Amino acid sequence: MSIAIIPARGGSKRIPKKNIKDFNGKPLIAYSLAAAKASRAFTRVFVSTDDDAIANTAMQYGADDILRRSNSTLADDYATTGDVMQDALQQLTVREDTKDLLSLVCCLYATAPLLQAAYLSRAASMFKEMKAADASLAYIFSATGFAFPVQRGFTINDGKLSMLFPECMQTRSQDLSEVFHDAGQFYFAGGNTWLAKAPVFTERSVPMNLPRYLVQDIDTSEDWIQAEFLHKALMSSMPAHSENAG
Repeated sequence: MSIAIIPARGGSKRIPKKNIKDFNGKPLIAYSLAAAKASRAFTRVFVSTDDDAIANTAMQYGADDILRRSNSTLADDYATTGDVMQDALQQLTVREDTKDLLSLVCCLYATAPLLQAAYLSRAASMFKEMKAADASLAYIFSATGFAFPVQRGFTINDGKLSMLFPECMQTRSQDLSEVFHDAGQFYFAGGNTWLAKAPVFTERSVPMNLPRYLVQDIDTSEDWIQAEFLHKALMSSMPAHSENAG
């Protein structure tokens, strides 16, 4: 069995009710649910939440079932994705066939409206093939490249600039290595990996590189506005992919 679990708590501080806030005509979480369903990569799609409104919205937009968080600390500002995934799987292993359940589990973020179903399908196939060839594989996760060389970055403290890598200040951009970061969309692993809360960013994990135009962090109001612009542009330029993106 291949399943997806979408963590979605109700206590977002910077953008209140973020996971179900209207995003270009639909609740934000609806896009992740649509992509998961369109990918045909999962037998079932669950949503882990502490919030009634999120639970109701998730079921309305295609979730197969809701996993209520075991305690309030799993919905506070300090709970990690690993904590939430472990809790969800512990609940599922009580009521489901453990052997089937633990083969492939995807953590899919609710805040990924640009996500394309094709990448979920590809990542699922990639995980199965690579895991069969190398049992030590931990995760396959979404990643993307920084838009500007991080080696030329700097901080500003009390109005004063400080280069992060002074030795790269005069280096041409084309001579600097490309640097990547977590895209914050999906993470595929075996169920036992999630239950053990194994770290994601190690040599045992493999990133799937996504185009930058399909990635946007959504933590602030400015992020939200930019994500809506990107989504509208994507829908107008790629009509054939509209269903996949929600």
